[in-house]
Amino acid sequence: MNENGSADATANEGAHATGVSAATAVQAATATRAAGADRGRDEAFRLLDLIAQAHAGVSVIGSMNADYTVVTQRLPKPGETINGGPLRLLPGGKSANQAAAAARIGADARMFGAVGQDDNAGFLLGCLKDAGVDASHVDAVPGPSGTTVITVDAHGENTIVYSAGSNASVTPEYVRASRDAITSSSVLGLCLESPMETVTACARMCHDAGMLVLLNDSPFVAQLPAELIEACDILLVNEHEMAQLLGVPEPANGDWNLVDWHDLATAMARYGFDRAIVTLGADGSVVLDRGEVHRISPVRVDALDTTGCGDAFMGTVLAGLASGLSLAQSAQCASYVSAYAATGAGAQNSYGTTAQIKQYFGSGTVA
Repeated sequence: MNENGSADATANEGAHATGVSAATAVQAATATRAAGADRGRDEAFRLLDLIAQAHAGVSVIGSMNADYTVVTQRLPKPGETINGGPLRLLPGGKSANQAAAAARIGADARMFGAVGQDDNAGFLLGCLKDAGVDASHVDAVPGPSGTTVITVDAHGENTIVYSAGSNASVTPEYVRASRDAITSSSVLGLCLESPMETVTACARMCHDAGMLVLLNDSPFVAQLPAELIEACDILLVNEHEMAQLLGVPEPANGDWNLVDWHDLATAMARYGFDRAIVTLGADGSVVLDRGEVHRISPVRVDALDTTGCGDAFMGTVLAGLASGLSLAQSAQCASYVSAYAATGAGAQNSYGTTAQIKQYFGSGTVA
């Protein structure tokens, strides 16, 4: 039974015992939940204000992509040509998205990577600048920038083809040459859209420099190099990725409330991460922090487009940690930032500032 159902059931039992009407008891339980949601929202707002005031440094190294997107009634079959709607060009790339999300809420975000020598290069760098990201250390290499070709059907299903382009040219040599700029921040964000040797070299360099290193294992890799695990402090994965990584079965009914998260925290520590965040989609997230388990409630919205919401979550956690927040506090803020992102189209285009997020959820839209 979900949390709301449990509360209502308890209210009904209490009403039967005391003679209070069931309707009145359920109303009281609903009011209690609403008050709890308000307190959680107010605390998240307070923490977001701290992030906005801190302007703490965050470094992100990795991918920048130009996303070519077309909407069709259905996905084409092999060899078939079908009509689609207008072609849209949107800024993307997991790392660029994460840097943009962090900058939007006030972090001093710095992007490291490479664009090509094409029209998309200026487009991608311009979008990062508009979000407030320092992209002055991004390299320009011969050839095209990273791109994705995305087809979306009327039901929201999609196919995505990724062409690494300039992202494949982000080398360990580039990382070492950019050392001073990268390590001027206190927190580093990594994902796996860049070559593994580059990600590992950067993690090791920044770990040795005393930075906090957060790895988003996405696109998912089930066998991470031992050197990378050793050099990273915190892991961010979703529930399905965690199950594959640890070799544990998923609950048969998909209800992650029924699993023993302390056992999973122990298994995660054995794997090499005593600090991790496991996102659960619409069910929020779970923070595993040195043996402690913190359940982070979801923030419910009428979602328009969930593209890039995970990157908004990651970017917010980076900003929170750099600002001195705990891992659980950072995840609490990330729930609001990523939920807001789901109300707009695209990834970077949908990311909000602290003021926009507070205005949206301050109107009582929290479920």
